[in-house]
This record gives sequence, structure tokens and C-alpha cells, in this order.
Amino acid sequence: MNRRTVLTSVVATSFATGAALSACSVGVSDGDRVRGATTERPPVLRQPGVSTLPPAAAVQAAFDVRGADRLALAGVLRRLTAVISALAGRYAGLGRPVEVMVAVGASLFDGRFGLGSHRPRALVVMPSFPNDVLDPARCHGDLLVQVCAGDVETVRSVLAELAVPGLVPRWRVEGFRDQNSVTGDGRAVDRNLFGFRDGAGNPDVRDAAEMERLVWVGADAGEPAWAVGGSYQVVRIIRFATALWDGESVARQEAVFGRRKSDGAPLGLDREDAVFDYGSDPSGQVIALDAHIRRANPRTPETAGSRILRRGYSYRGGVDAAGRRDEGMLFICFQRDVEAGFATMQRRLAGEALDRYVLPVGGGYFFVLPGVSGGDGDYLGRTLIDAAG
Repeated sequence: MNRRTVLTSVVATSFATGAALSACSVGVSDGDRVRGATTERPPVLRQPGVSTLPPAAAVQAAFDVRGADRLALAGVLRRLTAVISALAGRYAGLGRPVEVMVAVGASLFDGRFGLGSHRPRALVVMPSFPNDVLDPARCHGDLLVQVCAGDVETVRSVLAELAVPGLVPRWRVEGFRDQNSVTGDGRAVDRNLFGFRDGAGNPDVRDAAEMERLVWVGADAGEPAWAVGGSYQVVRIIRFATALWDGESVARQEAVFGRRKSDGAPLGLDREDAVFDYGSDPSGQVIALDAHIRRANPRTPETAGSRILRRGYSYRGGVDAAGRRDEGMLFICFQRDVEAGFATMQRRLAGEALDRYVLPVGGGYFFVLPGVSGGDGDYLGRTLIDAAG
């Protein structure tokens, strides 16, 4: 039995910032300041929930915007920003900090709001890749709201209060990180529902220069000026064929991933953070040519620019009508350029050994809005609205 027999027929419809920071915090890296100069460039404003370490619980909720024109859209964004700011202060005072982040989808740039000429250049409707069976009811959206917190009840409570007038729910998925941990080199690692450690290959979020190069849109990125300080976000709802997977031997599972199940080390090496030299294994005797880690990041100069920052969660959505589990990975990643990043990597993964055990069923491409200053009149999306006149 292959994973499509197991999964295809069951496509379901189914601020960790400190108390002093709100969801509208200003993130300023060393790269935003001119050292040794008498003046400084204005700080780049960024939202939390991208390069912060992921809390234990999260939800991704997509909405469509009900509104006749750009003025109505601005009203929705103002209300949303005000609620986020109030919630951040309230929960910080309770010792339960939350992260709330807002991103926009390609559909927001259609004819309704006059934003078409200001669309980020790589923001398109997420295509269907060769291994996908996408459910339209679980894809895309005008806005994406990400809420992260230390527990699922906080996430749910916050999301409920973010349903401001003018937002129409489209889809949502809750995620969790049961074995959330941080490695000595600043990488957040969890164990997914296949039992493997996930996140070891991430760039170090403490490395500001690396985040600038891979994740954040800068003034040199060729994007609209309003987008500086944002990032491309990809969400993928990936269903796991866990029954099929659980029937495989550990040796087979390790060959599929290219890592040891016990400690996450690449096969043939002794540490999770060790870098395998694929040039020394051209025929795939140690790590198979179709192993996940080899396809995802072949460690070549040509593929260095397609690295992404993953911030994924596991999800469980109950069972389908046939009694089979709807569970898997809520894959989330951020990058400076979605075409050079995720899309290029995803094309490399076509035909990988893992394909037999997974089925992407939903998600979308989004663009994380720049942050706000917190000053009077500022709100998420203001730079976009102002750019459109």
C-alpha cells in the first residue's frame, strides 16, 4: 500500500517575546545602524514570530477581507493592530507572553483594493507541486494571522479576539512542539510525528548577518520600498501516513531521512550538527541520493542561496470518515525570496524517498508585513496602504 492509497482519498476539510515587548515591537539588528557615522539610518521595523525561537503552541489562521475599497482594508488593519497591541500588553502582564504576526496573501493584490502594482515581486498563489493534493478549502487567503504562545489555550483565546469586523475566516490549523528544545548553537529543534528530530539544519537565528542574507527583505532586494523589513512566509499542511511509516524498520526510516532516529546525526557521523560531505559519497552508499537531507540541502555553492528558516509544528486534526488519522506537520518557513528559497528547494525534493509517506494538502504563500513603531497612527500594513496612495 502506498501513501496515496492511505492519504489521497482523505484530504480533510476539516507576541515568545518578553513582557516589555509587544507584538508591534521594533526589531533592530546591528546591520540597521551605520557604525562610526554621525547619523543613523531609520531602524527597520519587523514583526515577531519570524526569527524568534518558536514557543510550544501555535495556530495559523487564514482570512479573507470583506471590504469595498482600500479605505475599508485600512480600517481592518487598524482594528487588527489595535487588538494585537492590547492583547500583547494584557498577556505579558499575566506572565503569558504571546507573539502575533500578520502576513498578506497574493489575493489581496487583486482589483478590490487597488494594490496590484505594489505586490511583492515573488508573491504569487502557491502552486501545486508534483506530490501535492491540495484542498482549496485549506489553501491561500487575503491575510494570514500567526499566533504563538506557551500553551494551546492561550493561542485559542488570542485568536478568538483577533476576529475583527471585516475578516472572514477561511482556514486554520493548530500546531504543537511537544519536545521543543534549543541546541547550543541557537537552533530550535523538535521531534516530529515520524519520531525524527527536526530543525537541526536551520540557520542560527542569533546571527544577524545570516538573517539579513536569508530571511529579511532589505532595501537591496528589488522589492517595493514598503516591503523592507518583511519576509516571505510559506505554510504547508503536510499529512503524514503514520500507519504506513510505523510499519517500516528503523533502518528504512533512517535511510529515508538520512539521519539517525535516536539523536538526529547524519548517517555515518556522530553529531546532529555535523555536516556530511556528499562529495565523498557520490553514489549514495552512506546517505542515499534520494534521502531527505541530501535533496533539501546538498551543501553546494549553487544551493547555498536557497536555505530557508523553518519554524514548523506538528498537528493533529482527529480522524477522517474512514477512521484514519489526520495528522502531520504544519510546515512553516521564512525567506528573503520565496522563489530562490522554498520553491527551489521544493523542486529538488521531487521524487525523494519521503514522498511515499507524506501528502501536502493545504497552505499558501504569504508576505509578512513590516512591523510598526507603536506611535500614534501607525498600524500593520500602513506602508503598503500609503504606497498605494
